[in-house]
Amino acid sequence: MKLKKIVITILILSIMIAVVGCKENLQDTTIDTFDADVHAKVEYEPEYGGELVLPLTTIRTLNPLINENMSYYHFSKLIYEGLFELGDDLNFVNQLAEDYTLKEEGRVVSIKLREDVFWHDGEKFTADDVAFTINTIKYANDDTSYKKMFNNALGSYSPLDIRRILDVQILDDYHIDIIFSENFGHGLETLTFPILPKHKFVLGKEDKNSYIQALSEENFEPIGTGPYMFVEYDKHKTIFLKSYDKYREGKPYIDTIIGKILEDEELSLTAFETGQVHVTTALDVDWEKYDQNNRIRIFEFVSPNYEFLGFNFSNAIFNKESSNSLRKAFAYGINRQSIIQRVYLGHGTQTDLPIHPNSWLLSEDSNIYGYNPSKAKEELEKLGWKDIDGDGIYEDEEGNKVQLRLITNSYNPLRLKVADMVVDDLNKIGISVVKDYPERIPENITEEMIEEQWEYVNNRIIKGDYDIVLLGWHLPTIPELSFAFHSSQIKGGTNFIRYSNEKMDEALMEAFSSIDRDDKLKAYKKLQSVINEELPYISLFFKNDALLVDKKIMGDIDPAFFNLYRNIGKWYIPKEFQQEIVDKK
Repeated sequence: MKLKKIVITILILSIMIAVVGCKENLQDTTIDTFDADVHAKVEYEPEYGGELVLPLTTIRTLNPLINENMSYYHFSKLIYEGLFELGDDLNFVNQLAEDYTLKEEGRVVSIKLREDVFWHDGEKFTADDVAFTINTIKYANDDTSYKKMFNNALGSYSPLDIRRILDVQILDDYHIDIIFSENFGHGLETLTFPILPKHKFVLGKEDKNSYIQALSEENFEPIGTGPYMFVEYDKHKTIFLKSYDKYREGKPYIDTIIGKILEDEELSLTAFETGQVHVTTALDVDWEKYDQNNRIRIFEFVSPNYEFLGFNFSNAIFNKESSNSLRKAFAYGINRQSIIQRVYLGHGTQTDLPIHPNSWLLSEDSNIYGYNPSKAKEELEKLGWKDIDGDGIYEDEEGNKVQLRLITNSYNPLRLKVADMVVDDLNKIGISVVKDYPERIPENITEEMIEEQWEYVNNRIIKGDYDIVLLGWHLPTIPELSFAFHSSQIKGGTNFIRYSNEKMDEALMEAFSSIDRDDKLKAYKKLQSVINEELPYISLFFKNDALLVDKKIMGDIDPAFFNLYRNIGKWYIPKEFQQEIVDKK
């Protein structure tokens, strides 16, 4: 399997990649904005009314179960809700579920549903809707978004057919059992999919025709239980939502939300800069430039984009019993904070583990490898390495020169800078590493050239023609790490470093099959200990992202990578800034 396909598979766990489509003339309309003094201390109270314009890239469907567009994924959360949602620490919190109990050693999730939930068309939400949605996902093709989420969450241990491992049993209108065929530590995390209204798709008997209709791409009319309800879709142009007056948490302050469909993220940023949308995400790391703009506020958050060094364990130098001392030398010898500051302008979060820094599963003592060149050299000397000829570079225990090759897709400008700094740091501590990648990005580089280099790097990884590789994962919200480190995944290709270790396999299995939350926490503490000791990857950092927001949007703005617009019901626009769109045509 090619690495590009691997990356796309992992992306699905975090829900979707963006697609592009039709162009739109950005000169058609603009939004009145206001110029507020950054240092002004005007206090506003929440008020109802106003209009919020959010950017969307070109979308294929409004159906949340088969959507593959990241911008619509976030937008659809205004309309739809799941049984659970993620909290600040990436642990789940109740949403449509009121409470739950784990039974039969975690195989059964018994859920009590909220009784105060209504669909936007006025119908009552019940257990029938949950069961119908699960059955629809089970019926869907394997390439459907949430089918992939379920299957990938099953890691390396279960058949990739959720029809064989997942079932539901309705106990009454507000009680339902979700049944797994075996212990499944990530079961609760998978229950964040959007629930669809059964009555919208089932007229008589629930059957495959009902599921086909619920999975339709065209002419899909969204009906959810969230704070905003669907009004109108002007294809390739706009989606209109209005606040749901009967929302159980209270009517949202902002009356109207417009999703403005633009070709891509770059055009979304341009639309924000020219005042045509109120919110967007930053596209580069230099978002401090917006600090001087009185119209803009910046909300930074940790993304799921994780950068690391991987070793080729087919190479004997990394596969000896004592080789973890060499890998520890790497961990101590790379100045990750310097990389974050100089390359990412401080917009990164250092880590020793491929687990999101905000995760409730992360142990307090998980980050143990600070920058320490002296310790790095001590680890090399444990191997019997010495600088025999005094050139500053160590020879191995047999007196031989050691030279390692680092590869990466260097047409990515930030990754190129990181690679150069990694090589310099390692050479400084006495490990000879050569840059086995183009050190300059061609002028007038094209997407085709970038793709060709990526394919070239992929092929080298597949063939094992490298010593060290600098890459990144877009990690899932479900921290199922067997794809990267379990020995069974060497043939599948996601364990492309060809790492095999019985202790790691055992720790991964314990984490996967944990019975309850306490058991899972203990299992992940053990797994982190194994990763820190073995160091199959040298974790560098998670990239940070930023949400840029027009200053007239106020309230509890608290974006996260899994929900950019969370708490949107508590956002508001003061009366003096509640202005209509002005048509400039």
